[in-house]
This record gives sequence, C-alpha cells and structure tokens, in this order.
Amino acid sequence: MGGVQARMENVLGRVLPVASVAPARLHEAMRYATLEGGKRVRPLLAFAAGEVSGAPQERVEIAAAAVEMIHAYSLVHDDMPCMDDDVLRRGKPTVHVQYDQATALLVGDALQALAFQLLSEHRLADDVRTQLEMVKTLALAAGSRGMAGGQQIDLEATGKPLTLPELEFMHVHKTGAIIRAAVLLGASCGEISAERKERLDHYAKAIGLAFQVVDDVLDYDASTATLGKTAGKDSKQGKPTYVSAMGLPQARQFAEELRAQAQDALGSLGGAARRLSELADFIVLRKF
Repeated sequence: MGGVQARMENVLGRVLPVASVAPARLHEAMRYATLEGGKRVRPLLAFAAGEVSGAPQERVEIAAAAVEMIHAYSLVHDDMPCMDDDVLRRGKPTVHVQYDQATALLVGDALQALAFQLLSEHRLADDVRTQLEMVKTLALAAGSRGMAGGQQIDLEATGKPLTLPELEFMHVHKTGAIIRAAVLLGASCGEISAERKERLDHYAKAIGLAFQVVDDVLDYDASTATLGKTAGKDSKQGKPTYVSAMGLPQARQFAEELRAQAQDALGSLGGAARRLSELADFIVLRKF
C-alpha cells in the first residue's frame, strides 16, 4: 500500500496547480487540502481494481487522482461551519480555519472542476465511449444521486432516528458512491468483461458501506489523536450512525458481514483480485 500512497502523493502534487501561480492563495489552499494526509483508500482501490483488468498504471493514477480530488473537496465542504463545523482534519486545521470560509468554498469548487478536467484531457481507455462512461460514473457518484445527495439526507436526519434501511440508503450515497466509483474507474482503465465488472461492483458496494460502518465505530471508540479529526463528533451533533442504530457490538458484526460479502464477490476473479481482498480486510480491521 505504501508504494501506491507515495505514488499518489507525487501524482497529486504534479497535477495540482503550483502555489506560485495566480491565484496563489487558492492554489496553495487546494494543495493544503489534498496533499500530505489521508489513507488514500480510494486510489488504493482504483489501483487494485486496475490489476483485475490489466490496466496501465499511468492511466489508473490519473483516474485515482480525479477520485481523490472529489473526496478532498467533499471533506473541505463537509468541515465548513454551514455543514459539520469542524476544526481538525487529517491532524491539521481544516481549510476554512487555516484560510477562510470563502477560500474553502472555492477550494472545493476548484478541486471538483479539476477532477473532471483530468478525466477529459488524458487518454484513460482504449475506447472513447468507455472514457465517457467513466466521466459519467464519477459525475453520478458526486452529484445529487450520489455523495451530495447523501450529504443532504445526512443534514436532514440530524437529531432524528433512522431505520436501518434509511441509514443504509444515506450511506450508500454519501460514502459508498465515491468508493464504488474508484473501483469502477480503476477497472475501466483496462479491459474487463461485463461479468467481472459486475463482480467488482458487488465488491465495491459492500466495502463502501463497510467503510462507513467502521467510521461510525471509530467515531465512537477512537481518540481524536488517533483519528486525526474530532472524535465523537457525530454523536454530539445528534447524527444517526450504525452505532446509535444497532449498538457497538452489532455494528462491528455488520462490518464483518459486509467484509465477507465483499470477499465472496471476488471469489471467481482469482489472484488478480488479491489486492482488493487485502483492502477489504484493511478497511474493516483498521483502527484509524
């Protein structure tokens, strides 16, 4: 994993505007928001899915950078006072604290635009229709039927109990959609059959939800120093979580069940899916 994480730091540093180019403050803040932090789970998933389809890494790294920029922008906006109002992210002050709210808003806007610029200006697939489908996949994952829609449901749910199906619907969109996009974009950089791609999609859906379940457990169970962000924030804000809905032991068990579903989806993909299998274990067993 360390090799991919180091590679992505270099790639992101290369494709982000340099801080010395005007508007310098915005470019500096974009780099602050994106570089030097994070587990890079989504790029790791993209590279692992690319191994299943035999994708060239030079293609995958661009697709992974686009997904990571969407993720980074979502964190910047999520931390703003009008949303979750947090002051710590990845062990350092959030962007609106380090800079200001207006700059943080523009950082998110600019990162989202740059993500789609990357998908359109680089050759990422042999067939142009496949590449257009990749653009559509990320757009759907980021928009009202994906991450943004899930965030709206989250805002409306604050202080209200949700049923487990309602909670799952929210997180399939808020968290799972971008994780699913990372897997599908990485696989699309190579050649893959419809049946194998469907297997990857089943994997991505299971592990995307598992990621959120574990996040809820860690928010309840881990310290701020360990997480690099404010611990216990969700419960203090009255947000529905898997821990509040199921209890801590049941939430942990649910994460294990989702890990088993993800591993089962990889069953017929052979050794090429080894990295995806390892990432399923990492996502569910992680402590930060």
